[in-house]
Amino acid sequence: MVLVVLALVYGWGTYNSLINRNEDIDKQWAQVETQYQRRFDLIPNLVESVKGIMEQEQEVFGAVSEARTRYAGASSVDEKAAAAQQVETALGRLLAVVENYPQLRSADNVQTLMVQLEGTENRISVERMRFNEAVRELNLKIKRFPSNLVAGIFGFDERVYFESAEGAENAPEVEL
Repeated sequence: MVLVVLALVYGWGTYNSLINRNEDIDKQWAQVETQYQRRFDLIPNLVESVKGIMEQEQEVFGAVSEARTRYAGASSVDEKAAAAQQVETALGRLLAVVENYPQLRSADNVQTLMVQLEGTENRISVERMRFNEAVRELNLKIKRFPSNLVAGIFGFDERVYFESAEGAENAPEVEL
């Protein structure tokens, strides 16, 4: 009888722990999305400031706009992560354009937006790291014995880590 009670208490505690960790992941993804939203709010201002000084490079501006639209239309975490990678690629090209035009870098508006965008990119990196840490904790709990038994009974599955897109380690090339 004591063993049955202990097993039930353990199962109850493990189930609640799995629920908490699953919610932690969802909460952390919301933090990632909050930083993405900050980025998306800054990007149009940067693009408009750059456009005001330079009318060329419409392809870069179009890629940034298209990537933002794709992110807005994504419905799952995986789709949003893929769309965010597209934004990063387009944004990298935009930043390269800005760096190649000294008159843009010296414009106060552009400079301020660039600093804010760099800060946002750092925040995104931190929030992604925290998201992956939360995923790791849940995945370990699901894999370890005996909590894996409780996870299997209640249908808890491993969550997917946020990973960089293939080729993200290469700097974008911009031809002017």
